[in-house]
Amino acid sequence: MNESTVAQLKKTALQVRLDCINIQRLVGSGHLGGSLSAVELLVYLYFYRMRIDPQRPWAEERDIFILSKGHASLGYYSVLARRGFFPVDELKTYRQINSRLQGHTQMDSAPGIECSSGSLGQGLSFGLGMALGYKKRGLPNLVYVMVGDGELQEGQIWEAIILQSRLCLDNLILIIDQNHLQLDDYVRNVVGDENYLERFRTFGFHAIGVDGHDFLGIDRAFREARPGWANVVIADTVKGKGISFMENQIAWHAKKLNAEEYEAALAELKREEVSLCMN
Repeated sequence: MNESTVAQLKKTALQVRLDCINIQRLVGSGHLGGSLSAVELLVYLYFYRMRIDPQRPWAEERDIFILSKGHASLGYYSVLARRGFFPVDELKTYRQINSRLQGHTQMDSAPGIECSSGSLGQGLSFGLGMALGYKKRGLPNLVYVMVGDGELQEGQIWEAIILQSRLCLDNLILIIDQNHLQLDDYVRNVVGDENYLERFRTFGFHAIGVDGHDFLGIDRAFREARPGWANVVIADTVKGKGISFMENQIAWHAKKLNAEEYEAALAELKREEVSLCMN
């Protein structure tokens, strides 16, 4: 990955953050904190790594992405729209009656959405089924599943982790968006030790830690995935990343922007836009 590519990815990530605050302010709904923590990971996958074609969204040879932490749909929809899966203007229909873009993703609604979400903890099981199917058919498709660190408290995920530690499907990469916060507290205050690198290695995974906001580091992490292993990328992220008064603040899991907060957030992102354009 060269400097020019990194620069373009940063600009795309900034645009996604702008979409998130603009749409949430417009429609009065959406989870900002967990959307913003996942932006670089989503942008990297959709604009650099994955084999996809927005003009052929259901092509058999496509790679698959599953957003298990479905409440981060606001950022996910922005990435899909900016990548060309559907018109950017459709983001304005977010969570409206009869919209394709509901608060949790619905499979077979808008192009590019591969899995329905709602109750947390189901995405890895779904992804394992797809990855196993591709293996049995001898197809090269890759499957990426993103879960949140708060979501790791769901028992179904650990059942899937046990199965993956046995199957070692190397065509699936699990991604942990470890932003250290959940609905109403810090993860460490709910379940204690957050040492997921050690935990996953105990389960037999090749576990790779990375700064989840550093495109070069993210690229290196995914390139470190081992053939024949169960692989997990544990991305250390910041909830509310990119807007100073949101960062690492519990309230911004689902808080809605008022007019003053929106203007402050917009001003920060616009300053970052100027800085990126100058570099």
